Amino acid sequence: MTTITNKVKISGVGIHSGKTVNMVIKPSKKTGIFFNRIDIPNSELIPATFNNVGETLMRNTTIGNKNAAHVQTIEHLMAALFVLGIDSAIIDIDGNETPILDGSAYEFIKLLAPVVDKKTVMKKIIVKKTIVAHRNDLVKNMRGWKKIKTIILNHTIWRRGNGYVKLSPNENGLKIDATLVYPDKVIGTQSYSCVLDGTKKSVDNFVKNISKSRTFGKYSEWEKLKAHGMAHGANEHNVIVLSANGDTTLNTLHYENEFVRHKIIDAVGDMFTSGGFIYGHLESIKGSHALNNLVLQKLFSDTSNYEIIEK
Repeated sequence: MTTITNKVKISGVGIHSGKTVNMVIKPSKKTGIFFNRIDIPNSELIPATFNNVGETLMRNTTIGNKNAAHVQTIEHLMAALFVLGIDSAIIDIDGNETPILDGSAYEFIKLLAPVVDKKTVMKKIIVKKTIVAHRNDLVKNMRGWKKIKTIILNHTIWRRGNGYVKLSPNENGLKIDATLVYPDKVIGTQSYSCVLDGTKKSVDNFVKNISKSRTFGKYSEWEKLKAHGMAHGANEHNVIVLSANGDTTLNTLHYENEFVRHKIIDAVGDMFTSGGFIYGHLESIKGSHALNNLVLQKLFSDTSNYEIIEK
């Protein structure tokens, strides 16, 4: 178990609410990442676990009950915690959304890295069988309004057609191969790979080549998103903004293929809701938060799919 030595205070706007939110990441004596909604009286701790994910339609990962105590857009912070090896913390937060900061994982890493306590080995979750989550799995059981809402708010799930996320055995840590396919010329087809194995080399590679990748969206979609309660806090400082025709970006990219590198941040954060260090090969083709969560649900649905090593 690894926690932090001192409290870390972080304030900023939520990318969807547009409201300022204050967050304090605190040391903890028990394993796990827990959020505490201090603005809700008598609220219980909210575990950041795959089986507590309540919503992915807002193009992010939300934990808790959407109609009660919940926290959304946790994936960038979760990615930072995982990369730094922090698997024990309580996060006080006075709103329903983590601060977006610069739209990447980098600012979280920069703030947390100096206070990481002496690292110990994180619980290993060894993938034993190949598990696949397809796009069709997400929608085949939906009914009525939920299916309509999915089309409206997350139409990319439908546009991506044959998208899937696959976990298969790999003994050398978490290997991620991600591919995006978008009609927008500035994105097109992009692929990127990385390996996280707990070594300083793999952490340094993530920080240098992936961590500054920001979330992205079209300027022409902004008003539609706001009408559905999304993107009120989005701006050119925390989002890569695509032009109306998708031929260029309205701000400068940090990396040549920053879009797919950001998807790796999302995948790392989502995989950490497993509660440990997944040793497996994650292949994401036109992936999403919903597919990341579904592949974890499938993985843990049968104990023969995995092995847990505590030390």
